[in-house]
Amino acid sequence: MIEIKALTKQFKTLTAVDHLTVTVNEGDIFGFIGPNGAGKTTTIKMLATLLKPTEGYAEIAGYNILTQVDDVKRVIGYMPDFFGVYDDMKVWEYLDFFAAAYKIERARRKQIIDDVLELTDLSVKKEDYVEALSRGMKQRLCLAKTLVHDPKVLLLDEPASGLDPRARIELRELLKELRRMGKTILISSHILTELSDFCNTIGIIEQGRLRTSGEIETIKKELSLKRLVEVEVKSDPDRAHDALQERPEVHSIAMDGNRLLVEVALDCEDTSFIFETLVAKGCKVVGVQEKEMNLEDIFMTITEGKVQ
Repeated sequence: MIEIKALTKQFKTLTAVDHLTVTVNEGDIFGFIGPNGAGKTTTIKMLATLLKPTEGYAEIAGYNILTQVDDVKRVIGYMPDFFGVYDDMKVWEYLDFFAAAYKIERARRKQIIDDVLELTDLSVKKEDYVEALSRGMKQRLCLAKTLVHDPKVLLLDEPASGLDPRARIELRELLKELRRMGKTILISSHILTELSDFCNTIGIIEQGRLRTSGEIETIKKELSLKRLVEVEVKSDPDRAHDALQERPEVHSIAMDGNRLLVEVALDCEDTSFIFETLVAKGCKVVGVQEKEMNLEDIFMTITEGKVQ
């Protein structure tokens, strides 16, 4: 649904995006991850046809962002990181304005507006003025505006920025619902713990260059990230250490009092041997828990902390 080929953007001596190549399949939620200044917003603006690339190109739903601009605009919904709202308008008037801009017939607008208000849980705010809305409500309104023309692809630039925890959870559930409706979503964010809950693919960008992209589990395997199991024993951690050290599946063990952090082979699908081994050696086990590798682990492994 989104095909990016060697996309490059230069501002005088600064290369903001450097030969970026990414594929996002239909129905994906693609998490576009990177530190501030990495080139995320510049990339999204090029996809939204708001910036012209210096080199390369991209296609969205088969339309070229350079030569088929009007077609691209019809199939995308773009939500910028900072957006303007018209404070002297009511919520429904704001949506009606954008529906008209997309040349939606007047007879169809009321139903469409009601539908997007219901989808974004803003129906009760329909007659309210925009300036009376909270930050989270305005974010939802901007997303509702993005949906009025029923786009196939959503380009969302830091949509959860500045939201409180409840509003972020509500936005996350809304994005899941949009995916169930068949939308393809590219979302940039620095809130990695939340992206891992609903993104099925990711791309990590730093200094304008793509460091990696693909399914999260595939990237973990490619990076050979450690598989860690945390073990707590009631007493005698040295005995537990020696018992586990004899197992061929165990690569290393770090100790902290009565807690042991055990690194096992990535291809070890069953870690129950840890509990069984300790019990057989007479160790009193308080708990055994595998530490889940997450987006933060991937991000910290791949990136170097450099900015443009």
